[in-house]
Amino acid sequence: MISLRGLTKRYGEKTVVDELSTQIAAGAVTGFLGPNGAGKSTTMRLVLGLDHPSSGAALVRGKPYAELRHPLREVGALLEAKALHPGRSAGKHLLAMARSNGIAERRVEEVLAAVGLSDVAGKRAGSFSLGMGQRLGIAGALLGDPAVLMFDEPVNGLDPDGVRWVRNLMRSLAAEGRTVFVSSHLMSEMQLTADRLVVIGKGRLLADTSIDEFIASSSPRSVRVLAPDDADRRLLADRLRAHAEVEQSAGGELIVRGAGAEFVGDLAHRLRLRLHGLTSATASLEQAYVELTAGSVEYGAPSGQKASV
Repeated sequence: MISLRGLTKRYGEKTVVDELSTQIAAGAVTGFLGPNGAGKSTTMRLVLGLDHPSSGAALVRGKPYAELRHPLREVGALLEAKALHPGRSAGKHLLAMARSNGIAERRVEEVLAAVGLSDVAGKRAGSFSLGMGQRLGIAGALLGDPAVLMFDEPVNGLDPDGVRWVRNLMRSLAAEGRTVFVSSHLMSEMQLTADRLVVIGKGRLLADTSIDEFIASSSPRSVRVLAPDDADRRLLADRLRAHAEVEQSAGGELIVRGAGAEFVGDLAHRLRLRLHGLTSATASLEQAYVELTAGSVEYGAPSGQKASV
Protein backbone atom coordinates (compact mmCIF):
# COMPACT_ATOMS: atom_id res chain seq x y z
CA MET A 1 0.00 0.00 0.00
CA ILE A 2 1.07 3.59 -0.70
CA SER A 3 -0.21 6.27 1.67
CA LEU A 4 -0.08 9.99 0.92
CA ARG A 5 -0.83 12.13 3.96
CA GLY A 6 -1.17 15.84 3.35
CA LEU A 7 1.68 15.57 0.85
CA THR A 8 2.91 18.99 -0.24
CA LYS A 9 5.85 20.03 -2.39
CA ARG A 10 6.85 23.61 -3.13
CA TYR A 11 9.61 24.89 -5.35
CA GLY A 12 10.10 28.47 -4.26
CA GLU A 13 6.69 30.13 -4.39
CA LYS A 14 5.20 27.48 -6.68
CA THR A 15 3.20 24.67 -5.06
CA VAL A 16 3.44 21.58 -7.25
CA VAL A 17 1.73 19.08 -4.91
CA ASP A 18 -0.85 20.57 -2.58
CA GLU A 19 -2.07 18.73 0.56
CA LEU A 20 -2.51 15.48 -1.34
CA SER A 21 -4.02 12.67 0.75
CA THR A 22 -5.03 9.24 -0.56
CA GLN A 23 -4.26 5.55 -0.26
CA ILE A 24 -3.24 3.31 -3.13
CA ALA A 25 -4.50 -0.10 -2.10
CA ALA A 26 -3.12 -3.54 -2.90
CA GLY A 27 -4.91 -5.91 -5.25
CA ALA A 28 -5.96 -3.27 -7.79
CA VAL A 29 -4.56 -1.23 -10.65
CA THR A 30 -4.86 2.42 -9.64
CA GLY A 31 -4.61 4.89 -12.51
CA PHE A 32 -2.99 8.24 -11.79
CA LEU A 33 -4.37 10.97 -14.04
CA GLY A 34 -3.97 14.70 -14.41
CA PRO A 35 -3.07 17.34 -17.01
CA ASN A 36 0.55 18.18 -17.84
CA GLY A 37 2.04 19.99 -14.88
CA ALA A 38 -0.53 18.60 -12.45
CA GLY A 39 2.15 17.11 -10.18
CA LYS A 40 1.95 13.40 -11.07
CA SER A 41 5.65 12.80 -11.68
CA THR A 42 6.59 14.92 -8.66
CA THR A 43 4.24 12.84 -6.49
CA MET A 44 5.88 9.63 -7.67
CA ARG A 45 9.33 11.09 -7.02
CA LEU A 46 8.25 12.00 -3.50
CA VAL A 47 7.06 8.44 -2.87
CA LEU A 48 10.45 7.12 -4.01
CA GLY A 49 12.45 9.58 -1.91
CA LEU A 50 13.92 11.31 -4.98
CA ASP A 51 12.45 14.59 -3.71
CA HIS A 52 11.66 15.61 -0.16
CA PRO A 53 8.18 16.90 0.73
CA SER A 54 7.77 20.43 2.00
CA SER A 55 5.21 18.98 4.41
CA GLY A 56 3.16 15.84 4.84
CA ALA A 57 4.36 12.34 4.12
CA ALA A 58 4.54 9.66 1.42
CA LEU A 59 4.69 6.17 2.90
CA VAL A 60 5.24 2.75 1.36
CA ARG A 61 3.80 -0.03 3.49
CA GLY A 62 3.80 2.36 6.42
CA LYS A 63 7.36 3.69 6.05
CA PRO A 64 9.16 6.43 4.14
CA TYR A 65 11.08 4.97 1.22
CA ALA A 66 14.43 5.90 2.83
CA GLU A 67 13.65 3.63 5.79
CA LEU A 68 13.03 0.51 3.70
CA ARG A 69 15.74 -2.03 4.38
CA HIS A 70 15.73 -3.58 0.89
CA PRO A 71 14.05 -0.97 -1.36
CA LEU A 72 14.01 -2.88 -4.67
CA ARG A 73 12.52 -5.91 -2.97
CA GLU A 74 9.66 -3.80 -1.64
CA VAL A 75 9.09 -1.18 -4.35
CA GLY A 76 9.66 -1.45 -8.10
CA ALA A 77 9.40 1.67 -10.22
CA LEU A 78 9.70 2.89 -13.78
CA LEU A 79 9.86 6.68 -13.95
CA GLU A 80 12.30 7.24 -16.80
CA ALA A 81 13.12 4.44 -19.24
CA LYS A 82 16.45 5.94 -20.29
CA ALA A 83 17.76 6.40 -16.71
CA LEU A 84 20.59 3.91 -17.20
CA HIS A 85 24.21 3.71 -18.35
CA PRO A 86 24.03 3.62 -22.17
CA GLY A 87 27.25 1.64 -22.46
CA ARG A 88 26.04 -1.28 -20.36
CA SER A 89 24.22 -4.21 -21.84
CA ALA A 90 20.66 -4.88 -20.71
CA GLY A 91 21.83 -7.92 -18.75
CA LYS A 92 24.72 -6.08 -17.06
CA HIS A 93 22.44 -3.19 -16.14
CA LEU A 94 20.03 -5.52 -14.35
CA LEU A 95 22.86 -7.54 -12.85
CA ALA A 96 24.30 -4.40 -11.24
CA MET A 97 20.90 -3.60 -9.78
CA ALA A 98 20.52 -7.15 -8.46
CA ARG A 99 23.94 -7.30 -6.81
CA SER A 100 23.56 -3.91 -5.14
CA ASN A 101 20.25 -4.96 -3.59
CA GLY A 102 20.96 -8.53 -2.56
CA ILE A 103 18.75 -10.01 -5.27
CA ALA A 104 19.52 -13.46 -6.69
CA GLU A 105 21.28 -13.21 -10.07
CA ARG A 106 18.88 -15.74 -11.62
CA ARG A 107 16.20 -13.03 -11.44
CA VAL A 108 18.00 -11.17 -14.23
CA GLU A 109 17.28 -13.96 -16.73
CA GLU A 110 13.75 -14.36 -15.39
CA VAL A 111 12.74 -10.72 -15.82
CA LEU A 112 14.45 -10.40 -19.21
CA ALA A 113 12.37 -13.36 -20.36
CA ALA A 114 9.23 -11.87 -18.81
CA VAL A 115 9.59 -8.64 -20.80
CA GLY A 116 10.72 -10.28 -24.04
CA LEU A 117 14.35 -9.09 -24.05
CA SER A 118 16.23 -12.37 -23.60
CA ASP A 119 17.59 -12.26 -27.16
CA VAL A 120 19.11 -8.79 -26.66
CA ALA A 121 20.46 -9.27 -23.14
CA GLY A 122 24.02 -8.62 -24.42
CA LYS A 123 23.12 -5.55 -26.45
CA ARG A 124 24.05 -2.09 -25.18
CA ALA A 125 21.03 -0.43 -23.58
CA GLY A 126 21.97 2.92 -25.13
CA SER A 127 21.14 1.52 -28.57
CA PHE A 128 17.64 0.42 -27.56
CA SER A 129 14.55 1.96 -29.10
CA LEU A 130 12.13 3.78 -26.81
CA GLY A 131 9.89 0.72 -26.68
CA MET A 132 12.78 -1.62 -25.82
CA GLY A 133 13.93 0.87 -23.18
CA GLN A 134 10.45 0.77 -21.66
CA ARG A 135 10.59 -3.02 -21.49
CA LEU A 136 13.99 -2.88 -19.82
CA GLY A 137 12.68 -0.34 -17.32
CA ILE A 138 9.76 -2.61 -16.51
CA ALA A 139 12.21 -5.50 -16.06
CA GLY A 140 14.09 -3.37 -13.53
CA ALA A 141 10.86 -2.64 -11.66
CA LEU A 142 10.08 -6.37 -11.48
CA LEU A 143 13.60 -7.42 -10.54
CA GLY A 144 13.13 -7.57 -6.75
CA ASP A 145 9.70 -9.22 -7.01
CA PRO A 146 8.23 -6.29 -5.01
CA ALA A 147 4.76 -5.96 -3.52
CA VAL A 148 4.47 -2.33 -4.63
CA LEU A 149 4.94 -1.20 -8.25
CA MET A 150 4.86 2.28 -9.76
CA PHE A 151 4.92 3.06 -13.48
CA ASP A 152 5.03 6.51 -15.09
CA GLU A 153 3.75 6.35 -18.69
CA PRO A 154 4.80 2.68 -19.17
CA VAL A 155 3.40 2.30 -22.71
CA ASN A 156 5.33 5.17 -24.30
CA GLY A 157 7.01 3.93 -27.48
CA LEU A 158 5.31 0.53 -27.46
CA ASP A 159 3.49 -0.90 -30.48
CA PRO A 160 -0.12 -2.14 -30.09
CA ASP A 161 1.03 -5.63 -29.11
CA GLY A 162 3.34 -4.12 -26.48
CA VAL A 163 0.57 -1.91 -25.13
CA ARG A 164 -1.68 -4.93 -24.73
CA TRP A 165 1.16 -6.81 -23.03
CA VAL A 166 1.61 -3.99 -20.49
CA ARG A 167 -2.13 -3.94 -19.85
CA ASN A 168 -2.20 -7.66 -19.14
CA LEU A 169 0.93 -7.40 -17.01
CA MET A 170 -0.53 -4.65 -14.83
CA ARG A 171 -3.72 -6.58 -14.27
CA SER A 172 -1.91 -9.84 -13.51
CA LEU A 173 0.34 -8.10 -10.97
CA ALA A 174 -2.71 -6.64 -9.21
CA ALA A 175 -4.41 -10.04 -9.28
CA GLU A 176 -1.44 -11.38 -7.30
CA GLY A 177 -2.29 -8.92 -4.54
CA ARG A 178 0.32 -6.28 -5.37
CA THR A 179 -0.12 -2.52 -5.28
CA VAL A 180 0.02 -1.20 -8.87
CA PHE A 181 0.11 2.60 -9.39
CA VAL A 182 0.20 3.71 -13.04
CA SER A 183 0.18 7.16 -14.61
CA SER A 184 -0.78 7.62 -18.25
CA HIS A 185 -2.25 10.11 -20.69
CA LEU A 186 -3.83 7.36 -22.80
CA MET A 187 -7.44 7.45 -21.61
CA SER A 188 -8.63 4.56 -23.76
CA GLU A 189 -5.90 2.31 -22.38
CA MET A 190 -6.48 3.43 -18.79
CA GLN A 191 -10.17 2.63 -19.17
CA LEU A 192 -9.22 -0.94 -20.09
CA THR A 193 -6.54 -1.32 -17.41
CA ALA A 194 -7.43 0.50 -14.19
CA ASP A 195 -9.78 -0.53 -11.39
CA ARG A 196 -9.53 2.76 -9.51
CA LEU A 197 -8.50 6.32 -10.34
CA VAL A 198 -6.72 9.09 -8.53
CA VAL A 199 -7.05 12.35 -10.47
CA ILE A 200 -5.17 15.52 -9.60
CA GLY A 201 -5.10 19.01 -11.03
CA LYS A 202 -2.64 21.75 -10.11
CA GLY A 203 -1.36 19.47 -7.36
CA ARG A 204 -4.75 19.02 -5.69
CA LEU A 205 -6.87 15.89 -5.43
CA LEU A 206 -9.87 16.05 -7.80
CA ALA A 207 -11.15 12.46 -7.61
CA ASP A 208 -10.38 9.21 -5.80
CA THR A 209 -12.88 6.56 -6.83
CA SER A 210 -13.53 3.44 -8.88
CA ILE A 211 -13.31 3.87 -12.63
CA ASP A 212 -16.98 2.92 -13.07
CA GLU A 213 -18.11 5.55 -10.55
CA PHE A 214 -15.86 8.14 -12.15
CA ILE A 215 -17.32 7.59 -15.62
CA ALA A 216 -20.89 7.50 -14.26
CA SER A 217 -20.34 10.93 -12.68
CA SER A 218 -19.89 12.63 -16.06
CA SER A 219 -22.57 14.30 -18.16
CA PRO A 220 -25.80 12.34 -18.73
CA ARG A 221 -25.52 9.49 -21.15
CA SER A 222 -27.27 9.89 -24.47
CA VAL A 223 -29.56 7.76 -26.60
CA ARG A 224 -29.33 7.91 -30.40
CA VAL A 225 -32.62 7.33 -32.23
CA LEU A 226 -33.00 6.67 -35.94
CA ALA A 227 -36.55 7.14 -37.26
CA PRO A 228 -36.79 6.86 -41.08
CA ASP A 229 -39.94 8.98 -41.41
CA ASP A 230 -39.58 12.76 -40.95
CA ALA A 231 -43.05 13.15 -39.44
CA ASP A 232 -42.42 10.30 -36.98
CA ARG A 233 -39.11 11.86 -35.99
CA ARG A 234 -40.67 15.28 -35.36
CA LEU A 235 -43.51 13.78 -33.30
CA LEU A 236 -41.15 11.70 -31.20
CA ALA A 237 -38.84 14.68 -30.61
CA ASP A 238 -41.75 16.88 -29.55
CA ARG A 239 -43.01 14.31 -27.04
CA LEU A 240 -39.53 13.60 -25.70
CA ARG A 241 -38.80 17.28 -25.01
CA ALA A 242 -41.26 17.17 -22.12
CA HIS A 243 -38.90 14.71 -20.39
CA ALA A 244 -35.41 15.17 -21.83
CA GLU A 245 -33.02 17.26 -23.92
CA VAL A 246 -33.32 16.46 -27.64
CA GLU A 247 -31.26 17.55 -30.63
CA GLN A 248 -30.98 16.30 -34.18
CA SER A 249 -27.65 15.34 -35.75
CA ALA A 250 -26.62 16.26 -39.29
CA GLY A 251 -27.40 12.68 -40.31
CA GLY A 252 -30.99 12.92 -39.06
CA GLU A 253 -30.57 10.96 -35.82
CA LEU A 254 -32.19 12.23 -32.65
CA ILE A 255 -29.78 12.55 -29.76
CA VAL A 256 -31.60 12.30 -26.44
CA ARG A 257 -30.06 13.20 -23.09
CA GLY A 258 -31.86 12.65 -19.82
CA ALA A 259 -33.97 9.66 -20.82
CA GLY A 260 -32.91 6.05 -21.22
CA ALA A 261 -33.32 3.78 -24.25
CA GLU A 262 -36.15 1.88 -22.53
CA PHE A 263 -38.16 5.07 -22.02
CA VAL A 264 -37.60 6.21 -25.62
CA GLY A 265 -38.48 2.78 -27.02
CA ASP A 266 -41.66 2.49 -24.94
CA LEU A 267 -42.77 5.97 -25.98
CA ALA A 268 -42.20 5.19 -29.67
CA HIS A 269 -44.20 1.98 -29.25
CA ARG A 270 -47.13 3.81 -27.64
CA LEU A 271 -47.09 6.35 -30.47
CA ARG A 272 -46.86 3.51 -33.03
CA LEU A 273 -43.76 5.01 -34.60
CA ARG A 274 -41.29 3.03 -36.70
CA LEU A 275 -37.65 3.05 -35.57
CA HIS A 276 -34.59 1.73 -37.39
CA GLY A 277 -32.16 2.30 -34.54
CA LEU A 278 -32.10 2.87 -30.78
CA THR A 279 -28.64 2.96 -29.22
CA SER A 280 -27.40 3.92 -25.78
CA ALA A 281 -24.14 5.87 -25.92
CA THR A 282 -22.23 5.49 -22.67
CA ALA A 283 -19.80 8.09 -21.43
CA SER A 284 -16.09 7.43 -21.87
CA LEU A 285 -13.25 7.92 -19.41
CA GLU A 286 -11.88 10.63 -21.68
CA GLN A 287 -15.16 12.57 -21.57
CA ALA A 288 -15.39 12.32 -17.77
CA TYR A 289 -11.73 13.27 -17.38
CA VAL A 290 -11.96 16.32 -19.65
CA GLU A 291 -15.04 17.56 -17.81
CA LEU A 292 -13.40 17.18 -14.39
CA THR A 293 -10.04 18.72 -15.27
CA ALA A 294 -11.28 21.56 -17.49
CA GLY A 295 -10.40 24.13 -14.84
CA SER A 296 -7.04 22.57 -14.00
CA VAL A 297 -5.28 22.62 -17.36
CA GLU A 298 -2.17 24.73 -16.93
CA TYR A 299 -0.61 24.53 -20.37
CA GLY A 300 -3.59 24.26 -22.73
CA ALA A 301 -4.02 26.47 -25.80
CA PRO A 302 -6.62 29.26 -25.62
CA SER A 303 -10.13 28.12 -26.55
CA GLY A 304 -10.79 28.29 -30.26
CA GLN A 305 -7.16 28.94 -31.17
CA LYS A 306 -6.01 27.12 -34.27
CA ALA A 307 -2.65 25.48 -34.49
CA SER A 308 -0.16 27.10 -36.85
CA VAL A 309 3.05 25.78 -38.33
